[in-house]
Amino acid sequence: MPERSAQDAALDARIKPRDDEIDVYGLTHKGLVRQDNQDHFLLASIHKRVQVLQTSLSVSEREVLSDERLAFLAMIADGVGGGEGGERASATTLEVATQYFTASTDCYYRADGTDQAFIDVLQEAALKCHEAVLARAQDEGHGRTMATTLTLWMGVWPSYYLLQVGDSRYYLYRDGELTQISRDQTMAQDLVDEGVLTRTVAARSRYANILSSAIGGQHALPVITRLQADWHNVHLLCTDGLTKHVPDELIRERLAHMTSSRQVCEQLLQDALDGGGTDNVSIVVGRAVPRQ
Repeated sequence: MPERSAQDAALDARIKPRDDEIDVYGLTHKGLVRQDNQDHFLLASIHKRVQVLQTSLSVSEREVLSDERLAFLAMIADGVGGGEGGERASATTLEVATQYFTASTDCYYRADGTDQAFIDVLQEAALKCHEAVLARAQDEGHGRTMATTLTLWMGVWPSYYLLQVGDSRYYLYRDGELTQISRDQTMAQDLVDEGVLTRTVAARSRYANILSSAIGGQHALPVITRLQADWHNVHLLCTDGLTKHVPDELIRERLAHMTSSRQVCEQLLQDALDGGGTDNVSIVVGRAVPRQ
């Protein structure tokens, strides 16, 4: 790759970040009240194979790859259903999605950033996850719901794709502004959209924690959004254990002053714990950092 200045790289969206120019970090914590952690996250670099960089799942080995990166994958899932059922649902979802993307590498070679193939792959991945969680719930026969949220970010420069099921969130921070891109798939948000409740009332209502869409639930309605990649973007994925206790304005402030993805993840986790830590907390932050 020809030499380029950091300034040129930051301004030229045609140039894909190198692996060493990706600053990404994820963490998960059970919080201060819950006895177990039903959240899971996964970060992966997709080459001809998948290189797992960090995850809360059990990983037997991490492959070192030299071939060019085709895509980058970040996923976060918040299990519901109580006890081990929710944890198994979130783990199953991330495992199945990773396996599916590993087997679908052909689309990365064929697509040009506007290709319908990426959207098709994401829709099929959500379906495979939903079927796998339903099958596992039936096999284990506990007579209880086993379900999970799924927020999935897939970067295929110069685009990235967001897959949303449930109420775990994706935020975009850019030029001092924080924007929630994902829409909470809850009964409360549905009532807000219909004009039945105000946003303030909805946030305090009993419907705020009732999902209208979930992997493994009665309804799984994945929403896929295609967005433009940019060197100035900072990406945040999180479960509601963060947003229950940390307002958007404080999240924006933390991202505005971040020194690294790891630093800001750890700071936001501490903010959530300081706010009460009543739920499991999972956070993923990523950005591109130009280097000489």
